[in-house]
Amino acid sequence: GPGPGRLPAAVGGEEVAVEGGPPDHSYSLSSGTTSEELLRKLNEQRDIIALLEVKMKEMKGSIRRLRLAEAQLREEIREKDRLLHAASAGTRKRHGL
Repeated sequence: GPGPGRLPAAVGGEEVAVEGGPPDHSYSLSSGTTSEELLRKLNEQRDIIALLEVKMKEMKGSIRRLRLAEAQLREEIREKDRLLHAASAGTRKRHGL
Protein backbone atom coordinates (compact mmCIF):
# COMPACT_ATOMS: atom_id res chain seq x y z
CA GLY A 1 0.00 0.00 0.00
CA PRO A 2 1.00 3.66 -0.12
CA GLY A 3 3.57 4.68 2.45
CA PRO A 4 4.38 8.14 3.83
CA GLY A 5 4.52 10.79 1.12
CA ARG A 6 2.69 8.65 -1.44
CA LEU A 7 -0.76 9.12 -2.94
CA PRO A 8 -3.21 6.23 -2.82
CA ALA A 9 -5.18 5.73 -6.05
CA ALA A 10 -8.02 8.23 -6.37
CA VAL A 11 -11.23 7.33 -8.16
CA GLY A 12 -14.01 9.82 -9.02
CA GLY A 13 -14.46 12.26 -6.14
CA GLU A 14 -13.05 9.97 -3.48
CA GLU A 15 -10.81 11.69 -0.94
CA VAL A 16 -7.07 11.20 -1.15
CA ALA A 17 -4.80 11.43 1.87
CA VAL A 18 -1.58 13.28 1.24
CA GLU A 19 1.11 13.17 3.89
CA GLY A 20 3.86 15.74 4.37
CA GLY A 21 4.19 19.17 2.85
CA PRO A 22 3.13 22.48 4.31
CA PRO A 23 -0.64 23.06 4.02
CA ASP A 24 -0.25 26.88 3.87
CA HIS A 25 0.89 27.04 0.22
CA SER A 26 -1.72 27.32 -2.53
CA TYR A 27 0.01 24.59 -4.53
CA SER A 28 0.26 22.14 -1.63
CA LEU A 29 -2.28 19.43 -0.99
CA SER A 30 -4.02 18.89 2.30
CA SER A 31 -5.36 15.59 3.51
CA GLY A 32 -8.79 14.94 2.09
CA THR A 33 -8.06 16.34 -1.37
CA THR A 34 -10.48 14.92 -3.92
CA SER A 35 -9.45 13.62 -7.32
CA GLU A 36 -11.34 16.54 -8.94
CA GLU A 37 -9.26 18.98 -6.89
CA LEU A 38 -6.08 17.14 -7.83
CA LEU A 39 -7.05 17.30 -11.49
CA ARG A 40 -7.87 21.03 -11.21
CA LYS A 41 -4.52 21.72 -9.54
CA LEU A 42 -2.71 19.67 -12.18
CA ASN A 43 -4.44 21.60 -14.98
CA GLU A 44 -3.56 24.90 -13.28
CA GLN A 45 0.08 23.81 -13.11
CA ARG A 46 0.01 22.83 -16.79
CA ASP A 47 -1.43 26.25 -17.68
CA ILE A 48 1.29 27.98 -15.67
CA ILE A 49 3.99 25.88 -17.36
CA ALA A 50 2.57 26.69 -20.80
CA LEU A 51 2.59 30.42 -19.99
CA LEU A 52 6.16 30.21 -18.69
CA GLU A 53 7.25 28.43 -21.87
CA VAL A 54 5.74 31.24 -23.97
CA LYS A 55 7.48 33.85 -21.82
CA MET A 56 10.79 31.96 -22.12
CA LYS A 57 10.51 31.96 -25.92
CA GLU A 58 9.74 35.70 -25.87
CA MET A 59 12.72 36.35 -23.61
CA LYS A 60 15.03 34.27 -25.83
CA GLY A 61 13.89 36.37 -28.81
CA SER A 62 14.56 39.56 -26.85
CA ILE A 63 18.02 38.33 -25.84
CA ARG A 64 18.80 37.48 -29.47
CA ARG A 65 17.71 40.98 -30.60
CA LEU A 66 19.72 42.61 -27.81
CA ARG A 67 22.83 40.64 -28.76
CA LEU A 68 22.46 41.73 -32.39
CA ALA A 69 22.01 45.36 -31.32
CA GLU A 70 25.06 45.07 -29.06
CA ALA A 71 27.17 43.69 -31.91
CA GLN A 72 26.04 46.52 -34.20
CA LEU A 73 26.84 49.14 -31.55
CA ARG A 74 30.27 47.63 -30.91
CA GLU A 75 30.99 47.74 -34.65
CA GLU A 76 29.90 51.40 -34.79
CA ILE A 77 32.21 52.20 -31.87
CA ARG A 78 35.13 50.41 -33.56
CA GLU A 79 34.49 52.36 -36.78
CA LYS A 80 34.30 55.69 -34.92
CA ASP A 81 37.49 54.84 -33.01
CA ARG A 82 39.25 54.13 -36.34
CA LEU A 83 38.05 57.45 -37.76
CA LEU A 84 39.13 59.35 -34.64
CA HIS A 85 42.51 57.66 -34.67
CA ALA A 86 42.99 58.44 -38.37
CA ALA A 87 41.91 62.08 -37.85
CA SER A 88 44.20 62.39 -34.83
CA ALA A 89 47.16 60.95 -36.78
CA GLY A 90 46.47 63.35 -39.68
CA THR A 91 46.40 66.37 -37.33
CA ARG A 92 49.73 65.41 -35.79
CA LYS A 93 51.35 65.07 -39.23
CA ARG A 94 50.10 68.49 -40.35
CA HIS A 95 51.47 70.16 -37.21
CA GLY A 96 54.74 68.29 -37.38
CA LEU A 97 54.24 66.41 -34.10
